[in-house]
Amino acid sequence: MSTAVDRNAPIGVFDSGLGGLTVAHAIMQQLPGESIVYFGDTARVPYGPKSPDTVRRYSHEIAGFLLEQGVKAIVVACNTATAHALPMLEAELPVPVIGVVGPGARAAVKGTRNGHIGVIGTEGTIKSGAYVRAIHAESPNAKVTALACPLFVPLVEEGWTNHDATWVIAEEYLAPLLRDDVDTLVLGCTHYPLLKSIIGEIVGRDVRLIDSAEETAADTRRMLSDNDILGTNEQGDYRFVASDDPAQFLELGQRFFGDALEHVEIRTFG
Repeated sequence: MSTAVDRNAPIGVFDSGLGGLTVAHAIMQQLPGESIVYFGDTARVPYGPKSPDTVRRYSHEIAGFLLEQGVKAIVVACNTATAHALPMLEAELPVPVIGVVGPGARAAVKGTRNGHIGVIGTEGTIKSGAYVRAIHAESPNAKVTALACPLFVPLVEEGWTNHDATWVIAEEYLAPLLRDDVDTLVLGCTHYPLLKSIIGEIVGRDVRLIDSAEETAADTRRMLSDNDILGTNEQGDYRFVASDDPAQFLELGQRFFGDALEHVEIRTFG
């Protein structure tokens, strides 16, 4: 990393929509002196059903936008984009990049007692096999049950985080995990922590839920430190950008983000 980089430049964080705010919030808590530019691709959410090539194209466009904002590093706060686009972004971008799959996998291996780990995510994330590979890289003998839960993202984006319909769908999706006796469950999409209370109730208190946001924030600190670009400000500045309907983004985002989210800019792509 060049010494010319401004250590107080912002960190870029992006997701397919609102879910990555969980990662941005964890970074704010752990690194209060860092500024953040958050981009939520609300016009094109969800990423899960889209082809890997499409997800890579979207990720490339968003990374370009964040570089225009002068970011010093990029956090891919979307599991599907991490699964499909992280190697490309690491190779192409002039700034350090991390994703959410590796941190979540490491936390799951550390947390499991019986060696049987569950992973839930979008269709794209599960089909990619990224979590299974990452978990087996840490623990080759781990048993992994990976399930796609494609309706969870639109339910969260709709604000239905404790709706009767969400309970019914979650019980259907999660039933195989109960049969397989997993003791650790990776919430393999950054939207899913917003359904943590429902998921936890269904799988039971003995199952540890892994929210990769905290682990990703810790990895972000290590990334900045390794590149000698940790910020020196007492308090960072935060910008939030959406590709569609900033009013809805603001309303839903404030439900779990509070007053730190006061204004949403809009940036559309063709």
